[in-house]
Amino acid sequence: MHTRTMLLVGSAALALLAGTARAGQYVDWNADGTATLKLGPEYDNARITVPQSMLGSAFGPGKQPFKGVTISVTVNGAGPKGGISGPLYSFRPIWEEISGGKVNIVELPFAEHYTKMMLDLRNGTGQYDAFMVGAFWYGDIVPAGYGYQIDDLMKSGKYPQWSYDVMPPSLKTLHQWEGKSYGVLNDADGQVLYYRKSALENPEHRAAFKAQFGYDLPSPPATWQQLLDISKYFNGKNWDKNDAEPDSGTVLHLKVGEQGHYHFQSLSASFVINPGDKVTRTQNVYWFDPADMKPLINSPGHVKALEFLQELHKTGPAAQVGWSLGEAWDYFLRGKAVFVFSWGDVGALCQDKARSKIPGDCAAAMLPSSNEYWDFAKQSWVKLDKPRPVGNTTGGSWHGVISNYSANPEATYSFLSLMAIPPVSKLMAMYGWDGVDPGFSYQFLEEDGGTARLDEYVKAGWDPNDAKTYTKAYKALFYAPTTLTYLRIPGTFEYWDILDKNLSAAMSGAKNAKQALDDTAAAWQGVTNRIGRDKQLADYRAAIGYKE
Repeated sequence: MHTRTMLLVGSAALALLAGTARAGQYVDWNADGTATLKLGPEYDNARITVPQSMLGSAFGPGKQPFKGVTISVTVNGAGPKGGISGPLYSFRPIWEEISGGKVNIVELPFAEHYTKMMLDLRNGTGQYDAFMVGAFWYGDIVPAGYGYQIDDLMKSGKYPQWSYDVMPPSLKTLHQWEGKSYGVLNDADGQVLYYRKSALENPEHRAAFKAQFGYDLPSPPATWQQLLDISKYFNGKNWDKNDAEPDSGTVLHLKVGEQGHYHFQSLSASFVINPGDKVTRTQNVYWFDPADMKPLINSPGHVKALEFLQELHKTGPAAQVGWSLGEAWDYFLRGKAVFVFSWGDVGALCQDKARSKIPGDCAAAMLPSSNEYWDFAKQSWVKLDKPRPVGNTTGGSWHGVISNYSANPEATYSFLSLMAIPPVSKLMAMYGWDGVDPGFSYQFLEEDGGTARLDEYVKAGWDPNDAKTYTKAYKALFYAPTTLTYLRIPGTFEYWDILDKNLSAAMSGAKNAKQALDDTAAAWQGVTNRIGRDKQLADYRAAIGYKE
């Protein structure tokens, strides 16, 4: 992203003019009681000035509370400029300078990360001090006693200061288990719709669409069914003039073994979830029946959603069945698709003129709703007169969890917390390359009830209209009254791997939708029986907040 050479973040930014009591290579301790964190070119040499108290009482001029300590943190392997791993490299030298310690960043392939983490935890070796986990790993970590509870460290005032209070409840619950805290704030994942506003509001296309489908082209679509019509209309036309080739309706990332199953989760939620004020056997459930752990994944709602996804994927390039996340994003960023629904990275990447041809024409909205859903109580379809948007926290919401076997939990917590303080977290969410997405109050604009200002986004290189729709979409998503419940029980990784493989078979045509999901349900029963149905039922109820 192209930003100003010097991006000053925080209410005390002008303190740079006040001189320093102690200047360092990466941190200046200023005479007025502030500290300036100095970042590298990957963050456009940003300077973040904060009150020294925000860094905690253990840190200050001449203090190095963890001198001689080395900590190890695992993360999905993406390199110094990669998603989630990148910020660890960027903030490592800052922490090492103020702490006196060293950080060993252990990059692991996504397919191996969970397995190596669990091996270390089950053996109790403490080889790794912390893991940048996906929230869906909690069921394997916390009930077994492998996670280090951080409530006392948060309250101590000794370490960088941050709070769960900035989080929507839908995200806060992913960092806790039965009221106890384990996760250090970092990423916030959820999927929204990105769309080319100029295409949807083009008068010629609007007239032609109405002639073909009999209703006004909505911008953005309120229902998935409308989105499919719009995708069919635009697919195969050269509606974007960046090249001479035909363009697409919707682009998806569907490569098996990666993150394609998340598309299905987000899309199917409004076909499946029955609304209600609390979690009951039939309301606000998606994965399993909370009475007996019978899989719901092959319910009529799920099946119809998968049939819908099969139709939708025909409005994109045929190759997308094998595309990873970045390949699908780049197709959209080159102006080749009207729609992509994905994570917050896309909105930020749209502003990167080295990668994107569509800055200023990258609008965002909460995901559409199905115009009908399957009623679990009545065992029939319910037609909706008005769309009922369903929120989601789809994804990992990748963040740090400390091992209960760590020899240095305080040092580890202080390193992870350095990236959780509000000015740092805000900065990271403005960049597409680092994989840190928005979800917290200081990242939402003031006009939407947050504390961020539009000029901060503009100074960071954002088109103002893109920034407005982007932050508004995420505020609506995470505060939605109905939301997709998050699966985080023992074996979640395995359940999702089974689903992913069967979804891939459906998308490639090897299985029809019902067969793919029936096979998924049967395999899930086997996993549940192997782990222990009664244990799984208790953990599932705890995870989704179900009480008999």
